[in-house]
Amino acid sequence: MQSQKAQKIDLSIEYPCPNCRRGEMIPITLTEAFGCDRCQQIFVAVDNGYALEQLSTVYPYKRIWRWTGNRWVVSHPRFSGTYLPVAVVIILVLLLGWLPLALQSAQASHILIWAMAAVLLAILPAVMHLLTYRR
Repeated sequence: MQSQKAQKIDLSIEYPCPNCRRGEMIPITLTEAFGCDRCQQIFVAVDNGYALEQLSTVYPYKRIWRWTGNRWVVSHPRFSGTYLPVAVVIILVLLLGWLPLALQSAQASHILIWAMAAVLLAILPAVMHLLTYRR
């Protein structure tokens, strides 16, 4: 069984494409980049040659892969582990702090609007997380 430790990417070797998984990545001459012969995506070596970054992407965060010797492994951004606790704190502050203040200061006719605004603001981080990390 091969180790999961990232290996340095040799710029003269052809690798399987991490994006479409069917094509071969061919080194682009005089650059530190590869191009896939199937999906036409371009990848550049980053992190001193230990990772590949997809250049043309529609994702809000760049996709990065590391080579383990036999397959590509997606490298997640460092802040992704802290994103969930931050989102939970924001939701708690909104629900436990802002909602009671809004309910006390609002007139009786505006209470429903303030409550709906608080719930929508509490759901916003979850929707952002879902849209950011979907594939």
